[in-house]
Amino acid sequence: MASVTESIAALSLPTTSRFRNSFSRPAVSSYSRRGLPEFKGLKIQSYSLISFASTNSRYPRVSKHSGRVVCEAQETAIDIPAVNDETWQSLVLNADGPVLVEFWAPWCGPCRMIDPVIGELAQQYAGKLKCFKLNTDDSPSIASQYGTRSIPTLMIFLNGEKKDAVIGAVPKTTLSASIERFL
Repeated sequence: MASVTESIAALSLPTTSRFRNSFSRPAVSSYSRRGLPEFKGLKIQSYSLISFASTNSRYPRVSKHSGRVVCEAQETAIDIPAVNDETWQSLVLNADGPVLVEFWAPWCGPCRMIDPVIGELAQQYAGKLKCFKLNTDDSPSIASQYGTRSIPTLMIFLNGEKKDAVIGAVPKTTLSASIERFL
């Protein structure tokens, strides 16, 4: 009982000597006695050992080509034509055959994830299906007209009427199944 009372009294003392003792000991020295490696501190790598792409670069390990960051996947993505308030009537509502419209925004991560899938579908159904993208930030009136509350939303139009909607970044097979019903 005396040891509990002494430890409580020691905690209430405003002395810094007990803190100095606790910080001066290495925190993992007891582990080294058990066979674990002893902590020796962090190693700081000299900047002279790191090869920089540019000395003014904010991100030194990003290599640059001709002043731009190069992305190989960018070259393989298919550019889907955009539709807006002015072109909505002529490209979507008056189109012959089914039309797939992706409602998206540039700040939306899932929209960017599904963009290559839409490009693949546009290639796969070339001549049978028209694919367009509608930026909901640029054309909010069309998005609200069709009840788009979350993005990405993909809508299939046939003869000017909305026939189906798929909400969210879904697999290619799900989108193909929706498209196949209207071909």
